[in-house]
Amino acid sequence: MTPARWWARTRRDPARLIAWLYDQYRGEATAAGRIEALRDEHARDAPRARRLLTIIAAQERRHAAWVGELLRARGHAPVVRDKPTRYWDGPLAAIRDLETGCAVGAHAERMRLERIAVIAGDPEAPQDVRAVFARILPQERFHERAFRSLATDEALAATRGAHALGRAALGLAP
Repeated sequence: MTPARWWARTRRDPARLIAWLYDQYRGEATAAGRIEALRDEHARDAPRARRLLTIIAAQERRHAAWVGELLRARGHAPVVRDKPTRYWDGPLAAIRDLETGCAVGAHAERMRLERIAVIAGDPEAPQDVRAVFARILPQERFHERAFRSLATDEALAATRGAHALGRAALGLAP
């Protein structure tokens, strides 16, 4: 399913929108921890990578707070709900070093950007949702560029298959 088709279906269904906001909250909140773990395990002797990963993790936490406000505005408590991951099993297993970890991040951020751009540009989206994702969009673009700059072409190629499987598990068209 294309991002535009997915979003049109999601924004029209209040229950689906809330479920997706919970998914976004969980994704943003848990991404920060995964990024810090990558930094701490693989970027000890890489000051530029440590700095970039620290910035990205902090921004992911900020995004979680913003999405949490969207949930609160709709009468829901922003909590990380336990849910099986459909995307992350393969990509996380593909991480061998800093470069493959950053390649996984670059692939995931690129995929996420497709949806965020659709939401931020949709005049029919709920105004508050559109505004939050318009604020998130430039930071996610930075994340994708930063991850890509820390990855190698070989690492991007080596993790592409795991990303494709994760994407298929989400039902997203390439």
